[in-house]
Amino acid sequence: MKLRNLFLIYVLSLFPWVLSAQEMTKDDSLRHQTDSLVNSLRSQVQELEMQRILMSEQLAKTGNSLREDSLAKAIRKARIDSLRKLTPGTPLVVEDDTLFSIYARRGGMLPTNRAKEASEKIVELGHRLKFFTDSVYVYEGELTTDIMVGEAVIFSVTDNDALWENTTRQELASSYRDIIQKKLEKLHAEYGFQQKLKGGLLVVCILVAQVLLIWLTNWFYRRWRIRLARKLLRQARPISIKDYEVLNVHRQGRVFLFSFNVLRWLVIAVQLLFSIPLLFSAFPETKSLTYRVFGYIWNPFTDIIGSVVGFLPNLFKIIVIIFCFRYLVRGIRYLLNEIAVGNLKVNGFYADWAQPTFVIIRVLCYSFMLVMIWPLLPSSNSEVFQGVSVFIGIIVSLGSSSIIGNVMAGMVMTYMRPFRIGDFIKFGDTQGFVIEKTVLVTRIRTRKNEVITIPNSNLMTSQTSNFTFAAQNYGVIVHTKVTIGYDMKWEVIRDLLLAAAKATPHIVRKPEPFVVVTALDDFYVEYEVNAYTHKPEQLSLIYSELHQNILDNFHQAGVEIMSPHIFAHRKDLELQIPKEQQK
Repeated sequence: MKLRNLFLIYVLSLFPWVLSAQEMTKDDSLRHQTDSLVNSLRSQVQELEMQRILMSEQLAKTGNSLREDSLAKAIRKARIDSLRKLTPGTPLVVEDDTLFSIYARRGGMLPTNRAKEASEKIVELGHRLKFFTDSVYVYEGELTTDIMVGEAVIFSVTDNDALWENTTRQELASSYRDIIQKKLEKLHAEYGFQQKLKGGLLVVCILVAQVLLIWLTNWFYRRWRIRLARKLLRQARPISIKDYEVLNVHRQGRVFLFSFNVLRWLVIAVQLLFSIPLLFSAFPETKSLTYRVFGYIWNPFTDIIGSVVGFLPNLFKIIVIIFCFRYLVRGIRYLLNEIAVGNLKVNGFYADWAQPTFVIIRVLCYSFMLVMIWPLLPSSNSEVFQGVSVFIGIIVSLGSSSIIGNVMAGMVMTYMRPFRIGDFIKFGDTQGFVIEKTVLVTRIRTRKNEVITIPNSNLMTSQTSNFTFAAQNYGVIVHTKVTIGYDMKWEVIRDLLLAAAKATPHIVRKPEPFVVVTALDDFYVEYEVNAYTHKPEQLSLIYSELHQNILDNFHQAGVEIMSPHIFAHRKDLELQIPKEQQK
């Protein structure tokens, strides 16, 4: 086109000289017409020359732009090659299958959104019951090349996409179209009408088989449970531990029937464990649920087995720790038992301290053992485990303050030795024998055979009298008072009281009884007789016998036991003494 225009301009430039030669041979009449024609041709030549100049300038600009475009593309390609090493691109993934990668934007749409949108469209088309894969075609646009199905656009290829792949837009769209078409064919083969029909038939077969298995399981259960129970009971013997009968024959039969019923449900559960995942695997849409449902059942077992296997090293450590502490406690028990029975004597350590000391040492040993085992337990370092431990500790500390107080009081009294089991003690208004001592309470049996339970903290903070200890070491003094008027000589009263004391059973001769005058009141004299006994458990009877003897002696001696408050003549008044004992 360019050469043809230049040749035309050259021919037109020579055309005036040819006309001038022809004019010289013609008549002058034609000169005027020729000049007009020449002028017209000249103006056309000028216009053509102007167009040539403009065209040359335009060609120069076009060449420069083309060179600039090619240079820009080269620079862009070099940059993209360097970016490709660092940018992995966004893969277009359809059901775990990567078709290709997207690197460039499309307008304001990110590669991630482009891949997501294309994947959803491919999946939607592939899941149709009826689909013709040959309907996928490429549509060439001004700025993009679209891969389409009918009027729906699956994916649009831009110049930047082609630049990233070092190819043209049309070639890249064609290759993408083949990839997408193959994937659609594969999806249609998996999710098409034939596959749905096969899945439906498989579901029906699985349901029929499962119903049949459940029927057979129940039939076997109903047929054999009574037969097996009778056969077992014919050979069964009662299960006993020492004198306690744990399971008699009747209970064994009930346990067997219950266990057999549990076995039936376990068999049905195992059947469902396999049949339910098979139902979900019949259709590709629900195949992922197969592994999820199976995982709900299987994962707990695997987790438990994995936890048990991982816990085995710590379990061996715990067994060794328990073994060592167990035999340590046994050794301590042996030594303290020897002290308790008197085979081993330790200065300053009483035999009755042996059992409570063993209890304290055992608690300390097991506490230290628990401290050593605690970090080895599963999840002992978790915040939940620690939080629950702290919560339990707070609850125990807040709710057991009185219990801890009684325990501490019981420990202190054990080593203070205020009384022992069997001692006759007095606590407040309560007197009785100590029949039990624990870390929390002490139980006392009174003379009336009433068992009174007293918290150790109360005993610790109150006064307690131990008659048994005093009787064994010094003797318990039995004492009683009488008030006699001033008209009787004190020697007579003394002799009568001493005679009554010596005649009382369980009163010892050494030390001898004695009488003291405790008060000289306005109207009478107060006498107190004191005698020793080593039988504190018989105090009630001793006091009763002593009082009886005092009455008999005073009446036989003609002495009235009364406290006069006034003086009066008693001519007509009878003596306050039994008549048979009056002289």
